[in-house]
Parts: sequence; structure tokens; C-alpha cells
Amino acid sequence: MFLEPNLELQSAKSMRIWLWSLSLQSRIHNITCVRNDGRRVEQRIAAIGNFALRVKVRQTMPKFLVISTSGNPDSNSRRMGRMAFKHLQKRRVDCEWIDISDLDLPLCDADKCYLNPAAQKLNKAVESADGIMIAAPVYNYDVAAAAKNMIELTGSSWEEKVVGFLCAAGGTSSYMAVMAYANSLMLDFRTVIIPRFVYATGDSFDGDEVTDKKVVTRIEQAADELIRFTEALRG
Repeated sequence: MFLEPNLELQSAKSMRIWLWSLSLQSRIHNITCVRNDGRRVEQRIAAIGNFALRVKVRQTMPKFLVISTSGNPDSNSRRMGRMAFKHLQKRRVDCEWIDISDLDLPLCDADKCYLNPAAQKLNKAVESADGIMIAAPVYNYDVAAAAKNMIELTGSSWEEKVVGFLCAAGGTSSYMAVMAYANSLMLDFRTVIIPRFVYATGDSFDGDEVTDKKVVTRIEQAADELIRFTEALRG
């Protein structure tokens, strides 16, 4: 006979962890995994004595996060991030906006900073996202220190995320500035960096508007690529 408890696992990874725990006390023969659309994605059943459990796996839609890392109230990178966020909303995906200038984050001291409520809020947002777009200013030929501090405060929450970048700078000479930052995410946390980032200078803006149509197109393309990569890797 089958017991069908109200058991819904968030992901295949959760399912594997649950099966591993179950295997310690029973022999796993088969489990039937049923998607929301009714399609069977695996055929295995775990037998416990004379009973078996049928597990239903719920596939959740990927969640996206756009983070502005600038402290400048007149930030061009924030404008780029806002544009990407609006485009994600138009695509009708689950997305969230965070501006770290609103959070009053502490400097990372590798100790008490992790107990700070603002740092915990940021950490939770990063942890719950699947695809993340970082909007960052470039100062002195490098991504701003606040963006690095953000990574240090959130650490392993970045593991295996899909990440894209929107960068604003004063001139054209720093267009490779994001690479060291991207490399640290890949090496430390095995993030997947989408092979398209946007770099813009002050000439692309007029007040709060992004006036360079090529930059607008690239921002939208970067947001689309974030969705495409995330859905492919999380699907």
C-alpha cells in the first residue's frame, strides 16, 4: 500500500538529502516524483516494512534579486539597477530590489558584524535568490569597496548563484574592473557569471534617465541573460 503524506520538497537537492536520511532506516527501491504539471520526473519508491512513501516534488520558480551597491545618492549604477529591475518585472519573474545604502550595513570584522540586523536581512535576501544582478560603481579602477564589503558580510550565501553585473564609471578605462570581483565569486563560491555585463559612463545619462539607447538595450539583454541562465541551471 502507499502512504501519501503532505510532503513537498523545495528542490531536487532537498529530495536527495531527505532520501539519504531515509536510506539510513530503510531500503530505497523506487521513488515517484511528480511535478506540478503532473509529469513524472523520476521513478523510485522507498519501502519501509510493508509500506512505501510517494514523494511529490514541487518545482518552484527561480527567484531574482537586484542589488544596488552605491552609497552615492546621485548614483548612475543605481539607475542601471533600477532599469534592470523594471525589465525583470516586465518579464513577470519573482524579483526583489535591495539598495544597500538603505541598510546601514557595518564594515565586515569577521565577528559581530554577522549579528547585525541589516547584515542578516541582506544575507537572507542573497540566500533565497537564484539569480542576482549587482549594480556597482567603479572607483579608482576597481569595483567600489562597499560591493566587496557586501560579499564579505554574506559569504557562503553566494554559493552556486547565477550572477550578472551592471557597472557605472567616470571614464572608459575601467571596463575590465569587474573581473577580479567576478573571479573571487567564482573561485570562492562557485557562482556562475553570465558572459554579458554592462559598463556605462556618465555620458549615457541625463538626470535620472539612461539616454544611451545602446546601454538601455544592453541592460535589458543582461537581465534576459540572467533569466535564461538561471532557468537553465535551476530548471
